[in-house]
Amino acid sequence: MKSIVIAAAAALALTAGVASADQALAQKSACMSCHQLAKKVVGPALNDIAKKYKGDAKAEEHLVNVIKKGGKGVWGPVPMPPHPQVSDDNAKKLAVWVLSL
Repeated sequence: MKSIVIAAAAALALTAGVASADQALAQKSACMSCHQLAKKVVGPALNDIAKKYKGDAKAEEHLVNVIKKGGKGVWGPVPMPPHPQVSDDNAKKLAVWVLSL
């Protein structure tokens, strides 16, 4: 029983570390200039994006494309500008992180 609790705590700590690392990547990549976790700013709240795409098998690929190429019309009239400077690997990390919220 004790080993199960320790393993669960270790898994939670590892997950929290990844989440905070990916949030730091979002801040470094300027995502947080227009998005917040729970509140709409210029763009939708990241939690709302996660809810919208929950269960969508193509969501990760879609979000990577939106991050890299920009998008418009899904969340209102303000377009999301493209971010071609974000590497494919980092765009994928960001998409996975947003979908995990």
